[in-house]
Formats: sequence, C-alpha cells, structure tokens
Amino acid sequence: MVSIKDIVPAAQNNINAQFILLDKGRTTMEGQNKTCMALVADETASVHFQLWGDECDALEPGDILRLSNGIFSYNRSNHLVLRAGKRGAIHKVGVFTMVFAETPNMSEIRWVPDPNHSNKYVQESVISPHSRIFPPLP
Repeated sequence: MVSIKDIVPAAQNNINAQFILLDKGRTTMEGQNKTCMALVADETASVHFQLWGDECDALEPGDILRLSNGIFSYNRSNHLVLRAGKRGAIHKVGVFTMVFAETPNMSEIRWVPDPNHSNKYVQESVISPHSRIFPPLP
C-alpha cells in the first residue's frame, strides 16, 4: 500500500492504496459514461478521485475504500485525479473509522518532468493548499 502523499503522476496502473471518501461532487455524463469527482484522504494527504458508472451512486462519504492497480494522471477535463482506470479496482472495506489529513491535496500540486528521469515527475509548486473543487468549510 502506498500513502497518498507518495503518489506521483504516471501512465502506469500500479497504485495500491486505502483511503476514506470525504465528499462527492455532482454526477455528470462524459459521453455515455456517468462520472463524479470525489475527495478522498488517508493519514498523509488527500486527492481527487474519479468515480465511474455505478460507483457514483453506490459509494458515500465515510466509506473506506481500497484501490488496487490505480492510476494518478490527468482526466479528460485536464484535472489531475486518482482513479481505478480500466485495469484497476475499487472495493469498499469499511466505514467511518479512519484517521485522515485533508492537506496537502496531491491534485492541487503543479507537477513537472524530472530533469534527471524523463519518465518521472516532481513537484514544482502548490497550486492550492486545499481542494479547489471541495473547498474547506468556513
């Protein structure tokens, strides 16, 4: 299992993580696919997570989820998101009892190619310390 703070953008389905679903956005249609954006977190950080199809209705805030073979990359809307993708899977493994940290939000970091490794990315700067899609409550 990888901590959310340790994920980096990649074109590989190799992220195995466990986190709690904190919030869900509205459901939208991308072509014939139903999608919704969620905010998930573990004890180290948070990230935007893209739900697909039936996941949009089946999963709720407070659900603890386990991701197998996930991917952290840009979606069609050019947002950096964690998602199961075609080769990955998401499973509900519990509810409500998990320590989490909402900051930093790994989707709100600007990533640039690593000058020492052409197929890797490094953090350049923080776009926002929290989620701009799911802003903190006042």
